[in-house]
Amino acid sequence: MPGRSGPPDRIPLDHGWIEVVTGCMFSGKTEELIRRLRRAQYARQDVIVFKPDIDRRYADDAIGSHAGRTLRSVNVSGAAEIPRHVGAARVVVGVDEAQFFGEDLVDVCEQLARAGHRVVVAGLDTDYLGRPFGPMPQLLAKAEYIDKYLAICVVCGAPANRSQRIVNRGPQVLVGAHDAYEARCRDCWDPNNFDPHQEPLPLGLNLAEEG
Repeated sequence: MPGRSGPPDRIPLDHGWIEVVTGCMFSGKTEELIRRLRRAQYARQDVIVFKPDIDRRYADDAIGSHAGRTLRSVNVSGAAEIPRHVGAARVVVGVDEAQFFGEDLVDVCEQLARAGHRVVVAGLDTDYLGRPFGPMPQLLAKAEYIDKYLAICVVCGAPANRSQRIVNRGPQVLVGAHDAYEARCRDCWDPNNFDPHQEPLPLGLNLAEEG
């Protein structure tokens, strides 16, 4: 159907494609990723999910959403490891926290889609300074289906599309925590609003999924 958004209800057996679920912190990206993959499982389709080694907030072998839903996953140190875990059998492939992977994730997703796999990717579109994050811009350009989710601004309650870091700037990569980030709208977002004397949170400490 012309103009139809979102992935189709029927999955052609001989076609693959890429779906991207994106947005700011706390917008429900991982929740939506899990929903789509669970639905594929209900349809008796094989599913395999990947996340980067840097993300160990819930478990070594699971992704988790802010709402408490989890799904077993495989930790990988880089995108190049993904194809060998997928193998030749046709499966639905999920990738969470895609912004933490390198640019080679784009080629890997393209390779999987050409091989007939449905690839569902979730990740932040921009970092805390509002810059395009990692491989996400290229994935958004290559994907057949794109959904951008909004959070609620903690300051004014408007729809939020920015991730506000509320601790020391530190590195670009600081795995999401409720005490490190807030969702903000365009008007309330300020990339310079942080405590310059506060040290960044160490990775893996008091971390919570942004959803």
